[in-house]
Amino acid sequence: MNTTEREAFGPLKQESAPLRNKIIQSLRRAIETGFLEPGTRLVEKDLCQQLNVSRTSLREALRQLQAEGILTDLNGRGLAVVTVTPADAENIYRIRGVLEPLIVEQFIENAPDSEVTALKAQSEKLTAAYRSGTAEEIVATKRDFYDLICTGARNPIAFDLLKKLTLLTSPLRRRSVVRPERRKQSITEIQRIVGAISERDKSAAHAAAETHVANSARSALHASDG
Repeated sequence: MNTTEREAFGPLKQESAPLRNKIIQSLRRAIETGFLEPGTRLVEKDLCQQLNVSRTSLREALRQLQAEGILTDLNGRGLAVVTVTPADAENIYRIRGVLEPLIVEQFIENAPDSEVTALKAQSEKLTAAYRSGTAEEIVATKRDFYDLICTGARNPIAFDLLKKLTLLTSPLRRRSVVRPERRKQSITEIQRIVGAISERDKSAAHAAAETHVANSARSALHASDG
C-alpha cells in the first residue's frame, strides 16, 4: 500500500462532523485510489478495524453507498464494490458529456471572480500533476479542480451525480491518465476550459468541456481494451 492509499484508508479521527460522512469519504477515496478494486468483497470486521469505527456507523455508511450504486449486494453474502461493464462505462461518459458542459456554463453564470482565480490556481496544480504526478495524484488533483467548478456552479445535484459517475469509472481513469499522450492532451484541454471561463465565454467553455469529456472517454475506453 502506498502513502496515498494509507492516508486515504486509515483510522479515522473522532471529530464533530458526522462519522458516517467520514466513513463514506474514506471508502470513496479507497475506491478512487484503487485500494478497493471493483468486485472487492467488503468484510465488516476488517473495515471496522481498518477505520477504527463501530459496526453500526460502518453499516450506515455502507447502506448509503449501496443506495448510490457504488456497492452491490452479493446475494446475501455481503457487499462488494460494483463492477462497471464496458457498456455502462460508455453510458457514463455520454452522461458526463452533457453534464460537465452544463456545470461549466453554470460556473460562469454564478461564480464570482475570486472563485475564477482559485480555479486558475488549481488548474496550475493539475497541470503540474499531469506533467509529473502519479495516477493517484492526477485523479486527486482533478477531483479538487472539479469540486471548485461544481461548487461555483451552485448545482449540488449535478455535483453529487458527477462524483458518483467519476467514482464508478475510477479504474479506467487511473489507467487512462498515465498515458503520455493523454497527459499532454489533457493539459491543453484544461487550459482551454479555464481560459474560456476566465473570459466568461459560455459557448467556448461548453465546447471545451465537451471535447475534454469526449477525449477522456476515448482514452479510458481504449485503456479498458488494453
